[in-house]
Amino acid sequence: MPKYNITSEMMHKQLRFKGTIARKVVPYYKPSTFHAFNKLFKHIKIKKEKNICGINVRNVYINRGSDGPSAKLRLCIFSPAASGKYDKNDTKMPAVVWFHGGGFGQGVPEAEFPFIKTLMNVHSCVFIVPEYRLSVDAKYPAAVDDCYASLMYVKNSAEELRININQIFVGGDSAGGGLACAVAILARDRGEVNIAFQMPLYPMLDDRMLTESSKHNDAPMWNTKSNECAWELYLGDLYQTDNLSCYAAPGRLDDFSGLPPAATYIGTIDPFYDETVNYFKRLSDEGIEIKIKCFEGCFHGFECFGSSTKPAKEAKKYIDDVFEYAVKNYFKEN
Repeated sequence: MPKYNITSEMMHKQLRFKGTIARKVVPYYKPSTFHAFNKLFKHIKIKKEKNICGINVRNVYINRGSDGPSAKLRLCIFSPAASGKYDKNDTKMPAVVWFHGGGFGQGVPEAEFPFIKTLMNVHSCVFIVPEYRLSVDAKYPAAVDDCYASLMYVKNSAEELRININQIFVGGDSAGGGLACAVAILARDRGEVNIAFQMPLYPMLDDRMLTESSKHNDAPMWNTKSNECAWELYLGDLYQTDNLSCYAAPGRLDDFSGLPPAATYIGTIDPFYDETVNYFKRLSDEGIEIKIKCFEGCFHGFECFGSSTKPAKEAKKYIDDVFEYAVKNYFKEN
């Protein structure tokens, strides 16, 4: 493997300095890295209902389908508060079932709050974010099962959540984007719930890592070695086997028919660049409406790491516009 496939000159100039520092601090992920970050994440969990910036945040616990305390799945619900700038009289809000990123092995719903607040500024909506089981504790299909259970909860709790049952969206970032794709495929195949729109941002899609962007990539924040570690943790003995389900790795999907409209953005030096572009092309070839924007010289999670940079601001504006369009145009009867 070349020592440096992604040179500093390949990075967007406004991201170059931070990217260089990030690459030195965390050159790549290994199992201990996931555990270390999870120790930090546990301190931001919200234990009781709060009003944060006009957004009500509360926990709901649902059954995973087995007995005992371990069966409970925590859902973090973000909804317009009874006061503030959100429309408290809007009883037909879209529901966004959102899956946090973290390579399947780290993260909590609360870490998504800045992004959620951005979209709730665009339109009143309800975000449902599950604390799905992480790969460091339970391998595939645990996370997909939890994410699908959260989707079914939303369908069955439309009145309680004050949502439009015909406007259920799914989305996520990175591994969460991959889970959003998996849940969209699973929902299509089971026929129990209809998803109106999917928003998998720079999604983690294919454990085989066959594309050029995924090979020998040492970009900041996430790279080939991190990707290999994360997929192996998530899949265990199934990693890179021949007959792996597309619910585990949506990049292996053959039949794209009947999937919901989709939108994403991604940086051109992200390891997931090629597989994301390919996935969206397959959707488009099937006649599914897509929106995709690529950011030159931007690495994985650039909009979070360099939030004050020009590409990050452009990504925010792009996704705000996409979400506003989706709210006005995408409906699917349930």
